[in-house]
Amino acid sequence: MQNAIYWFRNDLRLADNPALTDACGQAERLALLVVVPDDERRSTRWGFERMGPHRRHFRDQALAGLARALAALDRELLVGAGDPVETVTRLARAIGATDVFCEAIAAPEELAQCAALRAAGLQVHERWQSSLLDPADLPFRVDQMPRVFTAFRQAVEGARTEPRPPAATPSRFPMPVEVAVEVAAPVSPARALASVASATMVLPDGASFPFTDPDFNGSEQVALAHLSRYFDSAAPRHYKQTRNALSGVNYSTKFSPWLAIGAVSPRTVYGSLQAHESRLGANDSTYWIGFELLWRDFFRFATLQHGARLFHASGLSRLPPPRHDTDAFRRWCAGATGHALVDAGMRELVTSGYLSNRLRQVVASYLIHELDCDWRAGAAWFESRLVDFDVYSNQGNWLYLAGRGADPRQGRRFNPDKQAATYDPDGTYRSLWGARHHHPASSRE
Repeated sequence: MQNAIYWFRNDLRLADNPALTDACGQAERLALLVVVPDDERRSTRWGFERMGPHRRHFRDQALAGLARALAALDRELLVGAGDPVETVTRLARAIGATDVFCEAIAAPEELAQCAALRAAGLQVHERWQSSLLDPADLPFRVDQMPRVFTAFRQAVEGARTEPRPPAATPSRFPMPVEVAVEVAAPVSPARALASVASATMVLPDGASFPFTDPDFNGSEQVALAHLSRYFDSAAPRHYKQTRNALSGVNYSTKFSPWLAIGAVSPRTVYGSLQAHESRLGANDSTYWIGFELLWRDFFRFATLQHGARLFHASGLSRLPPPRHDTDAFRRWCAGATGHALVDAGMRELVTSGYLSNRLRQVVASYLIHELDCDWRAGAAWFESRLVDFDVYSNQGNWLYLAGRGADPRQGRRFNPDKQAATYDPDGTYRSLWGARHHHPASSRE
């Protein structure tokens, strides 16, 4: 093929990006495109913007890093703004391309986008590449996957299923396509991203993922540096003992934001984990890092297995649609429920864009089981606010806690008083994220 488009989605990286490798191997000329959707600041049905300022800022950091990496290869990233289908289609017509390469994403909106591009006459080459294990390598067909994680994990481990090695950065990039911007508008070169990504955002003291710090920037280069730094440290030796802490930079791996945005792949993470174990030996903690990557895979394959059912009110259950208390939900979002641990967690989330895994479970359980609110509203709030929002894990975890997912029990209910006594016995976390953090972080974008 002559002219083609590579459409970056949740894969803002050059290393271990097989879909990009496919495009580089088949196209004579290649336009490299990312689309910033025009609906990210629109209000959801729950009354807040779909993508909050922290997520946008981290995403823009990743885009700026991708643009710099491509510029070093004498290639330019094009940035479109608007509806992804319209933007890709307009660019394809402007450059005479019939083929689009991209990452496969199994969520309903993303599937609909690719279907619409095909309906517009484009050949769309999707490549599944966001999981640790390839679906073809599983010891069962995806549609016959065990419904419960433990059975899934035991089958995978029993079959000794191993990830494929990460793919290298493409050794050859096709020549760029000449793009008349006025014809392809609103597509433009990524040079303007530099000013967007350098816009000032102030995070509160104590942020557990301080992405305004150069060491936690959203780019692939910083992700790889963090990966190297983490596995060169003693932290992986103690991960299982520290992973349930509530705050701090070092208690968990902090890989999830970069994994979510696609600045690093799970296979690259696993390769670094294996190298660490080869040097220093494996233990329960290093096993647990791989265990968490399998949980991430489980939610991905469950979405392939069950499709849009996971996005319905009842999920996989036969339960009636959940009730919803609008006022209680508003107080939960604002960190004003009256329960100190829950409120501290919600204030950390809204002011920093991050929350520990332990507290995500606690605050989600509180919304569902104590406030009797719709789990979908909570999932949407997390989508808006978390810098590491991942559609598969977010949907899977909320369904799991609501008793509408794959778990055989009818919901996971956490006693918030017991959680506070166990994980914040001296009240340090509640003090850190008290009323002084009630207002969102400031930004000038």
